Amino acid sequence: MFFLPLPAVGRVAALHLSVKRFWNRSFSAAEMTKGLVLGIYSKGKEDDVPQFTSAGESFDKSVSGKLRELLTISGPPLKVGKTRTFHGLHQDFPSVVVVGLGKKAAGVNDQENWHEGKENIRAAVAAGCRQVQDLEIPSVEVDPCGDAQAAAEGAILGLYEYDELKQKKKMMVSAQLHGSGDQEAWQKGVQFASGQNLARQLMETPANQMTPTRFAEIIEKNLKDANSKTEVYIRPKSWIEEQEMGSFLSVAKGSDEPPVFLEIHYKGSPNACEPPLVFVGKGITFDSGGISIKASANMDLMRADMGGAATVCSAIVSAAKLNLPINIIGLTPLCENMPSGKANKPGDVIRAKNGKTIQIDNTDAEGRLILADALCYAHTFNPKLIINAATLTGAMDIALGSGATGVFTNSTWLWTKLFEASIETGDRVWRMPLFEHYTKQVVDCQLADVNNIGKSRSAGACTAAAFLKEFVTHSKWAHLDIAGVMTNKDEVPYLRKGMTGRPTRTLIEFLLRFSQDEANA
Repeated sequence: MFFLPLPAVGRVAALHLSVKRFWNRSFSAAEMTKGLVLGIYSKGKEDDVPQFTSAGESFDKSVSGKLRELLTISGPPLKVGKTRTFHGLHQDFPSVVVVGLGKKAAGVNDQENWHEGKENIRAAVAAGCRQVQDLEIPSVEVDPCGDAQAAAEGAILGLYEYDELKQKKKMMVSAQLHGSGDQEAWQKGVQFASGQNLARQLMETPANQMTPTRFAEIIEKNLKDANSKTEVYIRPKSWIEEQEMGSFLSVAKGSDEPPVFLEIHYKGSPNACEPPLVFVGKGITFDSGGISIKASANMDLMRADMGGAATVCSAIVSAAKLNLPINIIGLTPLCENMPSGKANKPGDVIRAKNGKTIQIDNTDAEGRLILADALCYAHTFNPKLIINAATLTGAMDIALGSGATGVFTNSTWLWTKLFEASIETGDRVWRMPLFEHYTKQVVDCQLADVNNIGKSRSAGACTAAAFLKEFVTHSKWAHLDIAGVMTNKDEVPYLRKGMTGRPTRTLIEFLLRFSQDEANA
């Protein structure tokens, strides 16, 4: 039940008679089956009172203005992402949550590099849906708030929590669009958010349950369920050896868990011979650091060191669900990085697929070793472009924190496309340098062609990218270092604490825009 705060007591008498019939009705638990989330904007310069969205205005009229009256006497105007809950106003919706949307005309914020209005909607709707979930109401209708896709993303992302291994679980809440508005945009938002939630699930699952083999099986099922125009190849160790992927194998040999090279194809183009886009994802299902072992504090988070593989594969699954008219290939080398008598040792030299020798001076710089062979293999498909994603360096977290994914690319065109996609999704990217200055630090190597770490601790994310560049000849390549955006504490309001699945939606938006550009070419 909603109670009026004390400062409003003096104003209750005037409203008592008109509100009485709504407050006298009691609802049984069986009737509390559906909640409603409605938006309200901040008060504009020319407004006497804050404006409801069109859905909010219609609902207020249906209850003879009671929602507006109660909202006015219950406290100050709602700020962005803040909520206020009212009970007993409408027989179809026993609980109504009003959420603050901020400025009505909010658009692209050039300082923040995102669409402020869309981000406000995501944050507000997520907060409102969680209020409904806390009331243990199993269904909620969501105001589109002027952007049904953003509203759907806020709802689906905001309600998700990994609790599969707990006996006591949160109420499962089904979210639907309120009214007969833009169902197509709503469903698109559901697909984008569901893709990110798949990546969150993969990243959050404990490493003893998310082995390389299990990861491959989950992606195979999701991709085949998404679209019939797909192929999945779960390559065993024998195939990896045939491909002479010595760099990948050198990491995998330290663990008893067998490695897998997962290769997925989505053939959405009407022209089967159309060159594909190739996505490559780092798939270290647990990273202990190997012989150069990590500190024990927070090592459990390294269950998500396959975040690159998770986001890349989830984006391709989403592209298949959206039936995009392009061809995409996903490549993910999957293994654990463990210490053992068979593991890489500092000072070892191994040979990659392209023949280059690599001196391993730190076994905890293993992600670049498995990516090196995958990037070499990516070139065999004559791709239009190559994008790899990896939780590659702690240095990336130091540089950008959780504010943005770091992008290293040899193509200004590709950078621009990724940047534009990120503005739309609010899952931002930021360009980082690929200077020759950093290449010199990894190719000046005592025993081999290239060293797997730089000469000093400085610019670790940049020297890691420079290392990967030694295995790329394609003119359109981008490396996304997602280490900083791997987890969420409270920085992204519409994601709960835990693994984020970022930047899956930005990759999906990139693919969507690329397919539209191709169709219009």
